Amino acid sequence: MIFLDAAATTPVRREVLEAMWPYLTGEFGNPSSHHSLGDAAAAALAEARKTVADVLGCRPGEVTFTSGGTEADNLAVKGIALARQAADPALNRVVISAVEHPAVEESARYLERFHGFSVDVVPVDGAGRVTADALAAVLGPETALVSIMYANNEVGTVQPVAELAALARERGVPFHTDAVQAAGWLPVDVKALGVDALSISGHKLGAPKGCGVLFVRGRTRVEPLIHGGGQERGRRSGTENVAGAVGLATALTLAHAGQEALTERVVRLRDGFIGAVLDGVPGAVLTGHPAERLPSVASFCFPGTSGESVLLELERQGVVCSSGSACAAGSDAASPVLLALGIDAEIAQTAVRFSFDSSVTEADLDAAAAAVLAAVGSVRTLGHVPK
Repeated sequence: MIFLDAAATTPVRREVLEAMWPYLTGEFGNPSSHHSLGDAAAAALAEARKTVADVLGCRPGEVTFTSGGTEADNLAVKGIALARQAADPALNRVVISAVEHPAVEESARYLERFHGFSVDVVPVDGAGRVTADALAAVLGPETALVSIMYANNEVGTVQPVAELAALARERGVPFHTDAVQAAGWLPVDVKALGVDALSISGHKLGAPKGCGVLFVRGRTRVEPLIHGGGQERGRRSGTENVAGAVGLATALTLAHAGQEALTERVVRLRDGFIGAVLDGVPGAVLTGHPAERLPSVASFCFPGTSGESVLLELERQGVVCSSGSACAAGSDAASPVLLALGIDAEIAQTAVRFSFDSSVTEADLDAAAAAVLAAVGSVRTLGHVPK
């Protein structure tokens, strides 16, 4: 099997498992307990927090461990907006882009339904990018928060986050970015990016599912979503997942250490794969920005097919990929991300996304490109087209 759905999840790295193992076995203490087992767990948690902070270029106290990227996004969007509204009721608008992950979009819609917020949606261009002018057009004195993702999970487009965050900062508005897909591939130094909050998910980096991180800049007020014993400096109550925090810190460190060389290698492989597909499949359309895109994502529409039929044929040939976000699994509707790019709904339903992890090889992508040509040809011949 050639696994090309790494944007959905990645296998757990052996080094991560080895780092976690002690805290899944003998060192099982609760980090809030005041005895030797608890102290050992607390020390491991503190070290994991420092490790993450070192990669992000922030202070350990600005790192909150969560259950994953979805919780981190929810805590950032709801938590910051509600805290700002509590301090000033006039701050009742949140800004998101038209291509956000559901964790951000649905958090904003929750604020709209239950807390009187308005949601301003910034449009994107045909490549999926938010421009500074488009953001400036919706920022106002009532804006409580801006949340624009670093890199898109479906088409791979990378946003000019530093430029957008600087614009928000000029207006005195906190800026959050969902960096779940970007971490491990793009720089995540929060000072260089200029963001006030940033979300990461462990299972996109070679850590297990169920662990994540939210960076929140010091002095940024956050209303907690989970109340209880006041763990994580009161931002996220509940007994901490020590093993998960250790695993995420290990995975993030490993990804960061080899990032530049890995990015260069995978960009070369990605571009070769894109070229082979576009040259070999008549009418194939690359979605997302042609250059400002994740090294790890190549996404296409194949007019005259059904994307799901192409996926099934590819899996029959040993290539595993997806039609888009794993968080929209089971939906037969056209992707809102592709519609936001101006792609016709019928064409959007022919979408297929290929996403790579750090182990991808040239041989993998050569074989995958050949499989794509055969799969699309087979589907077109058999007439498996959208209704």
